[in-house]
Amino acid sequence: MAVYKLPFFLAIRVNSYKGGDMTNSLEQINKRTQWFRDARFGMFIHWGIYAIPARGEWVRSFDKIELDDYLKYMDQFDPVDYNPRAWAKAAKKAGMKYMVLTAKHHDGFCLFDSKYTDYKATNTKAGRDLVKEYVEAVRAEGLGVGLYFSLIDWSHKDFPKYKDIHSPHYKDKRFKDEKIDWDNYKNFLHKQIEEIVTNYGKLDILWFDFSYEDMYGDKWGAKEIVEMVRKYQPDVIMDNRLETSGEGFGSIVTENPSPYSGDFVSPEQILPYEGIKNIDGEDIPWELCLTMNNNWGYNANDKEFKSSKLLIRKLVECVSKNGNMLVNVGPTARGYMPKESLEILEDFGKWFDKNSESIYGCGKAKDLPKPDWGYYTQKDNVIYAHIFEAPIGPLPLIGLDKDEIDYMAYLYDGSEVTVSDSWVIKAYDKLTFAQIYPGSSTCQLPDDTDTVIKIVLKNNN
Repeated sequence: MAVYKLPFFLAIRVNSYKGGDMTNSLEQINKRTQWFRDARFGMFIHWGIYAIPARGEWVRSFDKIELDDYLKYMDQFDPVDYNPRAWAKAAKKAGMKYMVLTAKHHDGFCLFDSKYTDYKATNTKAGRDLVKEYVEAVRAEGLGVGLYFSLIDWSHKDFPKYKDIHSPHYKDKRFKDEKIDWDNYKNFLHKQIEEIVTNYGKLDILWFDFSYEDMYGDKWGAKEIVEMVRKYQPDVIMDNRLETSGEGFGSIVTENPSPYSGDFVSPEQILPYEGIKNIDGEDIPWELCLTMNNNWGYNANDKEFKSSKLLIRKLVECVSKNGNMLVNVGPTARGYMPKESLEILEDFGKWFDKNSESIYGCGKAKDLPKPDWGYYTQKDNVIYAHIFEAPIGPLPLIGLDKDEIDYMAYLYDGSEVTVSDSWVIKAYDKLTFAQIYPGSSTCQLPDDTDTVIKIVLKNNN
């Protein structure tokens, strides 16, 4: 993942592709992403030999570790507890609909059996293709299969060192006069991507990471990458990072998206305050990716995990703004998920058991302002009121007319919620209120995390 603050990638900085026979219209993007926008919730997994030093996936860059010194972690890598079926079951139970695994991160180590490097899992004590096992496990649980692939490779002799701001050897004088063959690196990059899209059956998501400074678009040969990917995986969806980073949108929001603009925007560690739209005001698919604690890869000392309540509420907020959420887990070097992560996933599962219909297939509630007490989501003629904060008295249903409402019920148990006729609301005759505390004034919600009311509207068409 990108962790440095980079110059903002304005849409005008990206050269929209013109000419050729490749197009990437919003209509095509929406068609490819329909399942993705219905799913709304997925799991990111950052895992590799960086789990052994256990200081995050950028450890080689941050600590300026020499490649020869870093290779010792490859020799030590022995994930005896690796069980991707258990990962997939945990994701499914949590309510997630798809998973994305780091097949290769910036350090260049491959969890798959690449023909173009010896720097791979098959040459460790694991002795096998770990991506293959992951793909089979995720598919067996009926989840969408996603693979992350870094455009950066610090292990390759022809990837920039001295001049590259992310390299472990940035400004290292030993490499000041380095001579690299960029075409050789680009060919290597394309060949490995081809392996990813041809060796594992149908993929649902291909998550590239990431572009920065002059390293974007044509520098990667992005048009050729997308042509090749579409040849083998015509329906796969891709993020926007062939031309930008987590803090930019790229040409997908312009009038002329490039062939490599991607199918969704990928904000990182920040939730867009009103969703993401293009220059014409049309909604663009997007997905917030975020960590459970402060690191993507396993960090043994990072115990600052976000609360389940916060993460569930942020998922609701994403959906209310027509977005997805991809929550990360960083497994240990042995291959199991930290207990704190599993506890959060269990809490998600308990909430989804009762409230899943307010997330799947849902999006922004049309023409309704955000209420003070939480958020609305909507699917067809059903509005879901997600109540985070208990009101004093009846709940104001801002934007809804009582004559539009067919019936209301708590989602967790199906019990009726009525339109309020209390005397305390008489001064607000233009507003509709839900009587959520019948016969009680305790102001306690059934679920302190998020109590959901299902509001079915009359079909007046």
